[in-house]
Amino acid sequence: MASQTKPDITLYDLACTKGVCFSPVVWRIRLMLNYKKVPYKTVFLEFPDIEPELKKLGIHPHSDASSTKPAYTVPAIIHHPSSTYLMDSVHISQFLESTYPHPPVPLSTTFGDGIILAARSTGVPAYRISLLSREISILSPRSQEYFRSTREKDLGHPLEQLLEGDKEEKVWAEQQEGMEELGRSMRANKAKGMFLEGKEPVYADFWIAGVMQCARVVDEGVWERFMGFEGWRDVYEACEEFMTKKD
Repeated sequence: MASQTKPDITLYDLACTKGVCFSPVVWRIRLMLNYKKVPYKTVFLEFPDIEPELKKLGIHPHSDASSTKPAYTVPAIIHHPSSTYLMDSVHISQFLESTYPHPPVPLSTTFGDGIILAARSTGVPAYRISLLSREISILSPRSQEYFRSTREKDLGHPLEQLLEGDKEEKVWAEQQEGMEELGRSMRANKAKGMFLEGKEPVYADFWIAGVMQCARVVDEGVWERFMGFEGWRDVYEACEEFMTKKD
């Protein structure tokens, strides 16, 4: 039976045809909410509806919006008890940690920040080439049109060119050694517990798990490739219990 607890938070998420969360950025926040057991409900928005809907809430646009970065993005939240309206995963995570400090999720640690920094250059390039052109397949026609026009403007070529010939396999081959090395680094504290820094998760755990859960929703085959790397697999499996609420 569904919980009748009145939600503290409304979470604005990105819609897909599978009816579950797939955005890696939103997953960081969803994992925090699930881990802290904060009652919340989800409102899924199509890509072209994000800006008008968040504008209606009175949320201020990103100060660094540009031709390649939209003024409004998800995640966004309403915290009903305090009538707080927020957008951006960094701001939201800071708010959640200060408002719901137990159990704690350290947002910045030397080790965790290093893992995220390394993953941006080792892992994310493979993630990007494999998923960017496949993501469109789980979007509604309206969102597909928006996604294609904005991403192709940024890329300078059709999405399909990302997977032409052996481009994808070349990127994975180039990333292989680095992903293996980073995976071993992720296991540095395994004797202390299953998370990156031991028995309890830090924000970096949710960052890595969010990337991998996005891959799982978009394309199981890409997710399986990530799961083939130790460390990456360990972090995902450690966080999996906090992924049960996906909508």
